[in-house]
Formats: sequence, C-alpha cells, structure tokens
Amino acid sequence: MSIDQDRQGLRFAIIGAGMAGILAAIRLHQAGENFTVFEKAGRLGGTWRENRYPGLTCDVPAHAYTYSFEPYAEWDAYYAKGGEIQTYFEKTAEKYGIMPHVRFDSEVVSTVWDDDAAVWRLGLINGEQVEAEVVIAASGVLHHPKLPDIAGLDSFKGRAFHSARWQDDAPVDGARVGVIGNGSTGVQIVTALNTRAERLVHFQRSPQWIMPVPYFQYSEEEKEAFRRDPALIDEIRNNKEYWDNIFRFTHAITDTHGPEIAAIEQACLDNLENSIRDPELKEKLRPDYRAACKRLIYSWSYYDAVQHPNVAVERDRIARIEPEGVRMADGRLHELDTLVLATGFHADRFIRPTTVLGRDGLSLDDLWSIRPTAYYAVAIPSFPNFFMLNGPTGPVGNFSLIDIAERQWAYIDQLLGRLRSGQARTIEPRADAHADYEERRIAAARTTIFGSGCNSWYLDATGVPASWPWSYEAFADAMATPVMDDYVTTAPAELAA
Repeated sequence: MSIDQDRQGLRFAIIGAGMAGILAAIRLHQAGENFTVFEKAGRLGGTWRENRYPGLTCDVPAHAYTYSFEPYAEWDAYYAKGGEIQTYFEKTAEKYGIMPHVRFDSEVVSTVWDDDAAVWRLGLINGEQVEAEVVIAASGVLHHPKLPDIAGLDSFKGRAFHSARWQDDAPVDGARVGVIGNGSTGVQIVTALNTRAERLVHFQRSPQWIMPVPYFQYSEEEKEAFRRDPALIDEIRNNKEYWDNIFRFTHAITDTHGPEIAAIEQACLDNLENSIRDPELKEKLRPDYRAACKRLIYSWSYYDAVQHPNVAVERDRIARIEPEGVRMADGRLHELDTLVLATGFHADRFIRPTTVLGRDGLSLDDLWSIRPTAYYAVAIPSFPNFFMLNGPTGPVGNFSLIDIAERQWAYIDQLLGRLRSGQARTIEPRADAHADYEERRIAAARTTIFGSGCNSWYLDATGVPASWPWSYEAFADAMATPVMDDYVTTAPAELAA
C-alpha cells in the first residue's frame, strides 16, 4: 500500500504514528484527504510504545492527556500508566478509521523536495520511493536513547540496558538493581522497584526538585459515570484550577523573579523539608539550582521510596563500570545484578536521522548545524509544504503535548487551505520572518528559568533553552491565526511558466 497515485488532489505523507501522527491522520481522514502514515515500528503509539519500564506514568492528569474530541472513561487513576495510554491511542486510531492508512515497519530514511514537480520524494527503508505534495513530520522528540559515557559499560556481566529498551526478563525481584539518572524516568523506576529489589541504588549527578501532586484511583462507579455522561470528563479537562495552574507555570518560567516561580520553589522546598526525615539524605536530595530550571518532577511517592531501607541514593562520581557493578571515584563498589540507564534521549534529533533535503538541495542537517529550529515550531524556510508537529522551539513542560499538537494542527490546517483551494502550490515561511522569530525567541529564552544556570535537556548545544520562551496564552494566540504575510507561496501558474 502506498499513497494513491490515481486520486486527484493533494497527497499527504505523515511520518510517525505516535500521538501527533495519529492526530494528523484523524484530521486528514475527516477532511477526506489522501494520506498515508509511515511508521518505523510494527505498532503505533510513539513514546508509549517505546517505553515499558515499571512505574511508567504520564505526569499530566489522565483526562487532560486525551484528544479534545475523544474523551476516555477508562482511566484507572488520576495519572495514567503507560500501557493504558498505549491502549487509548490504539482504540482511538481504530475508532476513527485510520489503521488502513498506516504502513508499519516502513521507516522513512529520506525525503527530498523536487522543485520542478513540486513534490516530496520519500525513500523507505526497503528501497521503495513514494511521492507526496505535503509532508507532516510527526516523529516526536524523545525517541533516540542517550547512553551515558561511562568507562567499562560493556564489561558489566549482569544486565545493562536503557530504560526505553526495557528487558522484561532482567533480574529485578530480589535482585541488586542500579538506576543511573533521575529525570522523570529514573524517579518512576525507583518508585516502582523500591520494594521489589533486594537492594536498589539510585545514582544521580544532581538531585531534582520534586513537586508533590495528588494521586487517587477512579472507582468503577466513577468510570461508569464518565461513560454515561462525558460532560463529567469535560468538567475535569476544562477545570479552571487546572488551566490556571498551567498559565501560572508558564508565567513562572518567563518571569524568574515573580510570585509564580517563588510559589513553585517554596512548594518543592517544603516537600523536601517535610518529607525526608534523615538530615544526611535530605542534603543529598537538595538541588543547588532553581526549581523548574530542569523539567519539574511530579511525584506523590518518590520521597517515600528513597527512604525505604533497601534504597540508597548515590551522589558521588562514578569512576567506571566493572563486571561486578559500579565503581565510585572514592573506590567503593556497588555490586549489582541489573543496571538501568535512565539517561534520557537526544532531544535535538526530531525527524533525524532521516535525510531531509529542501529547495536547492538544502540539507536539514546543515540548516540545523547550530540548533534545530522552525518558524513557530511548525515550518521551515526552503522546505515547502513541510510541516512539523511538536517540532523544535515548541512549548515543552508540565502540560499536555496533545493540546500543543492540536493547536499546531489548527494553525497548519489554515496554511493547507491555501494549497487545497488552488491559490498556491507551495507554501513556506519567509527566511526573514523566521530569522526575526528566532532572534526574538533566543533573546527571550535566555531570560527564562530554563536559562538560569542548570544543565538540562532543554538546552541546545550552545546553552540556549530550545523551547518556547513566552506564555501559554501567547502560544495559543500565535496558533489561532497564522500571519500569512510571513509566508511565501508559489502559484500554480508561476510553476507552469
């Protein structure tokens, strides 16, 4: 199956069948468009397919982490487990009829623009070539595992693997387990394994600020009420307190001396002071940077987990990995059976390593040699009819990326209107408009809390925060209506000439 070459109208290629790719497919299907989703794996789901580690939980309330048009009554708790989210996406894809449009095991290794024909030519891993007038890059952000540069890692005689490549048969129960890394993944794994392992060592270069959050199970009666009356779900999704918290959070990020960031820092500090009993452990877990400089960790039980007698927090420097375990710089050896590398992802890859060549053969790798960038996170000069969902410079943080993707799609859909109507055959941002956007964004990003002095995956290779640096409301306003003067189009008549 490939994109139907015989149908009239635009042909769309969606790269990736995760959350954003499913969204794009549903919207195109509803519009009666001709599209194919190319998925590198044998199953959809994106990050929720790739990650299966114990304790995997979304840190956005479950009813807020759904498509706005598809509420879900079956969540087991206020925060959903990864497997539940995978099921939700699969059920949604089936319900909206997009599964026949998905080509699994079909990694896109190249996409090259043909200016004369005004089409993208996609090369698949099996050698097949496919044409499409429009490409939607929905490849996600955190899907290329980042392994730590620690001497001797290959010498470990037990099981060692990245958290996104979880091995179900690895010794965990009654075993000696080490977890390297303490972002959300490391925190969740430690929380899940603290009572299962005989000994659990949490290695962390720098501790995290932990934001306390509520957690509760939904009863069968509550689920049945959600099934009968989806308006009850809308009340949760549209809860004023929830949205006020999101707005306050983004204001805190952008106003580093305001009352919102002070309230976040105080809440995290109080959580540490009131939760950890042992003074020595408390100091081990006390960060030396401002709260929210790294992505905040939301947890209702990590501080309880690390106080379990089987758990040790290790802050000292790792010298090397040896066959028996982890050797510290001071000479101590932590003997281990299993070593989990919760060391994150290469957050600057996006659609890469796919080769993307735009107008006049411009390489995306060359364009992004300093930092990944896109005009308002969705489009790139010299890459006509090429759009990204959750692309570089978009908002990231403790809120739903589904909402971000839906707003971006509404923006992209307005640009597609120029193509559908025949007013234009190609559309792309003007280079000067993009340059102005990036100049303003970088200047603003340097003043956000992300730029206040910590090391995080939010930073690009030059140390500049890579995310949206303004408020959530500003993003919503920007996505509501594209500034069409910032785009250049090519009319069909001009191409024909």
